Amino acid sequence: MATIRAGNKSVLLVVDVQVGVVAESWDAPRVIDNVARAVQRARDEQAPVIWVQHGDDDLPQGSPQWQWVPELAPAPEERQIHKRFNSAFEETDLEATLAELGATRIVLAGAATNWCIRATAYGALDRGYDLTLLKDAHTTESMDFDDGATIAAADVVRDLNVAMTWLSYPGRKNAATSVDEVSFAA
Repeated sequence: MATIRAGNKSVLLVVDVQVGVVAESWDAPRVIDNVARAVQRARDEQAPVIWVQHGDDDLPQGSPQWQWVPELAPAPEERQIHKRFNSAFEETDLEATLAELGATRIVLAGAATNWCIRATAYGALDRGYDLTLLKDAHTTESMDFDDGATIAAADVVRDLNVAMTWLSYPGRKNAATSVDEVSFAA
């Protein structure tokens, strides 16, 4: 069983809103705007913002595609985590950063819904954090299969929003809410 985090301190975790990750993502301009509004809301409510940035052979660190989208930029005092795997927890110092900040609740936004957002959401719940997914601040691309089938990106987003609403973990709270409805207050 996971260690349940005592307390009520929220952080905003912004995952992989990078040029090469969201270039062809569904409804990217709206989602990027919503992520920017979530960042401003967290800052206004004095909640820490943690930026997670993916790098691998297909997205080399330092390349133009690896950069944050122009609409978003970490403030100098905000933490940045670099990762190589889908979950922001795997082989990073995210857990140590969250512990240092006293975080017990993660508010999650970013890309790509079906890979890094899903893996990070489940990773947070598995590690005993409460989780709120910003249902209008994550995106992905549609998935096309060799047999001609397609799973539309909007359906992938909807699926994870529903999952985060109905999942049940002992001693943890999870939800999906909009940027307009989220509060970072205790």
